[in-house]
Amino acid sequence: MVPIPAWLSEASQFSRRYGRPLVTLSYAQSLDGCISARRGAPISISGPAAMKLTHQLRAAHDAILVGIGTVLADDPQLSVRLVEGKNPQPVVLDSHLRLPEVARLLQGDPQPWIATAQTSLHQPDEPPSHQPKAAALQAQGAQLLPTPVDDRGGLSLKALLQTLAGRGITSLMVEGGARVITSFLLQNLVDQVVLTIAPILLGGLPAVERSLEHANNEHDNPPGTQQVLASLQETGYDRLGPDLIVWGKLR
Repeated sequence: MVPIPAWLSEASQFSRRYGRPLVTLSYAQSLDGCISARRGAPISISGPAAMKLTHQLRAAHDAILVGIGTVLADDPQLSVRLVEGKNPQPVVLDSHLRLPEVARLLQGDPQPWIATAQTSLHQPDEPPSHQPKAAALQAQGAQLLPTPVDDRGGLSLKALLQTLAGRGITSLMVEGGARVITSFLLQNLVDQVVLTIAPILLGGLPAVERSLEHANNEHDNPPGTQQVLASLQETGYDRLGPDLIVWGKLR
């Protein structure tokens, strides 16, 4: 099965060397590569055994990261309810502070860290802590991580990972959604992958979004050529109930 202890044994050394956490990308998809029927419509894809593996992965990592779209659609807890272990530190990519004040993440332990655009925290003549939404989230225990915006208009993942490393996070599990998965892959910020493939066909939202493939634009490649986004090394496979688990490294 997935060599979690062996993989994460190098996390501290990796973080010191590269100045960012070791990143594990883990999500469940259908046979046709989809993670939901459509955006904003969550669906249970993996079976009970694969879900337990997901919780084992969570317990093994210092932190877990999702996008605000996943929070709005699923209202997840991001805990380790199915196994013994410590809950990872939740991190939410939320450029414009859309996290609902009733989100279950705000009721959990530990409280979430919210990565938000630096510009969204600044209004003329008004300190960031005085803004109603920011103040409300902080009052509930959430911590805001002001993050620069990159040249594509999204949060700078590299800057955020450096911030997380500075807070003692040496291993990070990324669960999604599709835009987050795609962005981490395109920016070469994934070190290892654990993928659950369920024996269903959805015909819906693909895990890796073609619309975000800025780095692999069709105009950059000659006709008749195809560029591989990522290729796993040290690959392993196993079956958990009806699901196929595939894992490997990207470096």
